[in-house]
Amino acid sequence: MIPKRTPLALALLSFIAAAHAADDTPQQARTLPSIDVRATTTEGYRAADSQLDTFGSFGSAPLHDTPAAITVITRAQIDDRQPRSLSELVRGDAAINDNYAPAGYYQDVSIRGFPLDLATGFRFNGMIMSAEQLSALEGKERVEVLKGLGGLEAGVVEPGGLVNYVSKRPAEVHNLTVGTDSHGSTYEALDLGTWFTRDFGMRVNAANERTHGPVEHTDGRRSFVSVAADWKITDAATLLLDTDYQTSGGRSASGYQLLGGTEIPQHPSRTRLLGYQPWQRPVGIHSSNTSLRFNYRFSDQWNAQVSAGHSHTVIDDNVAFAYGCFYAASCASGATPGYFFAPNGDYDVYDYRSPDDTRQNDELRATVTGTFATGAVDHELNIGASSFRRTVDQRADVYDYVGTANIDDAVVPVFPSSPNQPGPSERRLTSWQRTIFAIDRVHLSDAWQVLAGTRLVKLDERAYDDTGALERNTRMTKALPQAAVLWQPVSALTTYVSYGEGLSLGREAPYWTANGGTNLPPLHSRQLELGAKYAVNDALDLQAALYRIRQPYQYAQPDSSPEGFTFVQHGEEVHTGIELNLAGRVTDNLRLTASANIIRARAENTGTPSYEDHQVVNVPRYRTAVYADYSLPFVPGLAVLGGWRYASSNVATPDGATRVPAYHVFDAGLRFATSLGGHAMTWRLNVDNVFNHFYWRDTGTSGGDSYLFPGMPRLARLSMTYEL
Repeated sequence: MIPKRTPLALALLSFIAAAHAADDTPQQARTLPSIDVRATTTEGYRAADSQLDTFGSFGSAPLHDTPAAITVITRAQIDDRQPRSLSELVRGDAAINDNYAPAGYYQDVSIRGFPLDLATGFRFNGMIMSAEQLSALEGKERVEVLKGLGGLEAGVVEPGGLVNYVSKRPAEVHNLTVGTDSHGSTYEALDLGTWFTRDFGMRVNAANERTHGPVEHTDGRRSFVSVAADWKITDAATLLLDTDYQTSGGRSASGYQLLGGTEIPQHPSRTRLLGYQPWQRPVGIHSSNTSLRFNYRFSDQWNAQVSAGHSHTVIDDNVAFAYGCFYAASCASGATPGYFFAPNGDYDVYDYRSPDDTRQNDELRATVTGTFATGAVDHELNIGASSFRRTVDQRADVYDYVGTANIDDAVVPVFPSSPNQPGPSERRLTSWQRTIFAIDRVHLSDAWQVLAGTRLVKLDERAYDDTGALERNTRMTKALPQAAVLWQPVSALTTYVSYGEGLSLGREAPYWTANGGTNLPPLHSRQLELGAKYAVNDALDLQAALYRIRQPYQYAQPDSSPEGFTFVQHGEEVHTGIELNLAGRVTDNLRLTASANIIRARAENTGTPSYEDHQVVNVPRYRTAVYADYSLPFVPGLAVLGGWRYASSNVATPDGATRVPAYHVFDAGLRFATSLGGHAMTWRLNVDNVFNHFYWRDTGTSGGDSYLFPGMPRLARLSMTYEL
């Protein structure tokens, strides 16, 4: 059943005006940067600012003066690389890795080795979005990634960081894009924008795509539309509205699992759909996101912003799911854990149906930023409050065994589907986060700054079973401090040391543990970071960061219980790493993004010796990514594109005994800019995985179960953008 489209309208919440006291020394106060709703400060592959530093926890400062590692994926990078999924979007940053990212389904990533929470780890124009949706990029100007703790920025969130999607703003744009790929997919997109008056503009993006997936039986479709509107009400007041809607459908691909819980499959296929059944329906995902932002400038020194966000996702989950070997004859002895594939490659097929799985996020935030002076010391103050509500409504699902197949089957046997039907919809989760925050950036001199603040979080969360009965009630209040010292010996160089604390929700124990279904308590995390940012020139930036993140370790601890495991928080998970990032124009003809990450991720003092002193699952020790764009001087308009990605061997079991091999992947492409009839035309050709190399891109987990996902085979995409 396809649910009705969710309305995109969001009521404008009233703005409560706030006056500021007169300053005794106004001549010493710094002037806040003006809010220009028309401009985004980017230059090709380089960005100078982000939403995370405009009204975020770092004060009103450019990226160069922000004491945190932030990567900005610009519109130029998105256009040139033509990504269609979150996994493809972020692979240019070595600190980001896939974490349960199946083809044809919504995806997750990890940053600095910590998976993001899909409920709170993603933003739409700075507002918390429900990320259980496909990543539509047509309406986005850029994507910002905060790497590391975001406790002061976001409240209850995983310690890896945040991903923020930033909408395109109104501009004089009239572009049509058409495209295809080597599998015969078709793609059409429109980007139309204008300023109707000096003070009011709109931008509309729309896309339609029909894909022929590299995995058999996974052809899909999606349609997307977004609207952005900017209204400069007065010289002091602006209103920004952004809304989008996407509907998609296509079969999702099950991941592989370790054979017998210890062995990597020897002859996996990147194109075979495990468990395929002809009655398997496509997964439907219908999502909408809306943000409304009202900015008011009291004076050159004081600004205010009131923001409201609404994100709504409905998932019709249908899959013939390949999982475990509980019913396989080869696992009947009990020697092999039933939640892995059998040693001979047998796996069970389940008819899984969960329609109308509805996730909704609503947030309201008010922020005031201002500058003032106390004697010879300047201050940039940022204070605010937010209220966030998330709900989850689900029907009792169908999850029934229907038959057993083998990973080497050329054709999966056909089994009858389950006769059972999903139950009625029930509220499964209501979660509230109410926060207040304040941060002060103190300018001690031209070279020294101190930044200090805290966010007070009140969490109230209730979870229910599929009958509506209360299962869990989590209530707590926690202060999350953050501080940094910045030293700028010269204008081109910013160095900093920062400390922050975060709070994230405890995970639910896997069903196969002694306390299966139990949610563990929230986790307190801490991060220490030392960083440097160097502007090589006006078009090229270099970032370096050395970090250590500590959080209680959650894992299934082997014990003498009948199940053999109990899910616990014991010891610490410590991630220590160094990352380097370069972005911008190296020469007049060469643009480059380069990234490297070295990370030591260990579980310490767990009480389980075999789990100590080796790399944590799905955290490669070394990763690099380089993408280059070289404009040929002897052929005007023609540029050669190239990329290289590397990841070292990746741990697949908690004891470190099983690893997938390291890999190198090379990408290539061309861009040709010309004109036709006086209108600009740009052709782009991208070839991912040029040498068709097989590799395992992901050994992540979902719900406590481990999966292996192969990288995609060679894929070529061709597009043409024409200025109407």
